[in-house]
Amino acid sequence: MIEGVEVMGYSRRLPTEIFNNLTKASTLTTTPKEPHQMDKKPDTHAQEQPEDDEPDEWDKRIFSTGCAEENAKLTDCYFDKKDWRACTAETSDGMRRSFVFPGVRDGISPPPRRNSLPLYLSTSSSTGHTVAAAVPPRWTTELEADSASAADVNWASSFHGVATKPVTEEQFQVLMRPLPESDIEVKPDGVIYLPEIKYRRRLNEAFGPMGWGLIPKGDAVVGQSIVTREYALIVNGRFVSQAQGENPFFSPDQLPSAVEGCKSNALMRCCKDLGIGSELWDPKYVRHFRKNNMEEVWVEHAISKKKRTFWYRKGAVDVAYPYKIAVNSRST
Repeated sequence: MIEGVEVMGYSRRLPTEIFNNLTKASTLTTTPKEPHQMDKKPDTHAQEQPEDDEPDEWDKRIFSTGCAEENAKLTDCYFDKKDWRACTAETSDGMRRSFVFPGVRDGISPPPRRNSLPLYLSTSSSTGHTVAAAVPPRWTTELEADSASAADVNWASSFHGVATKPVTEEQFQVLMRPLPESDIEVKPDGVIYLPEIKYRRRLNEAFGPMGWGLIPKGDAVVGQSIVTREYALIVNGRFVSQAQGENPFFSPDQLPSAVEGCKSNALMRCCKDLGIGSELWDPKYVRHFRKNNMEEVWVEHAISKKKRTFWYRKGAVDVAYPYKIAVNSRST
């Protein structure tokens, strides 16, 4: 019987000569690896690097996130439990904070961030460090608001300078001066008004030409028989008021004049906030003016022969075509 040797637990026995040859060959090869280590390559990079060498920039980024440690723990857990879901739940609880090798954290610079410090900081500190005070915001003081250039303001959407400073005493007297009754006009329906040129003259008297202006806040809106546009009144580089101007039109060729009428109408409404002609909106004054300065006249349409009443200033009745004064029509 040929002498044999049992190899690696196999039941089949090999001849002694063949076993000796296999033993000699095994000394020239590496030691067999475990099944889960078959795909891993020897870390030659770690052998070449000195022991005190720090990780490079790429290693710093990887290890600073904690992904390398989490992946290694997840892999080891899977080979033990063979359940990815259970391993994921187990490892995620222990990896709430990022991992960085000792001695590497100081070498990582944080990403640039926006300044979230308060606007005003004290320059003194108990630790000896000094913090530069932040620049104060604009428009915080009356002096800054007055010295700011109006060219830097988008007046289409800005309310810069509103209610920051009152007018002077001289300007106040000009704006609040009562209207002369001779300047007030009457519409046929009995509404009293001040011509828009009188508003412009009052503004020029108070602030001077080029000291005020109207800024459109939007485009003109053209309806079927009316056009509207919003304007803002700016005085000395400061917002005063804004109002919607309107004007009717009856044909397309009247549209340019209607748009210009919107500007005048908006100016009259904005001047109410400055107190110009404020008595025109006072019911007591309106009743007084109507009683003492107005008269009602019956007129007749020249074509339809329909009659109605128009209001005029006393002593200034001027009926225009297509109306004419009806017989026995005047009443006071």
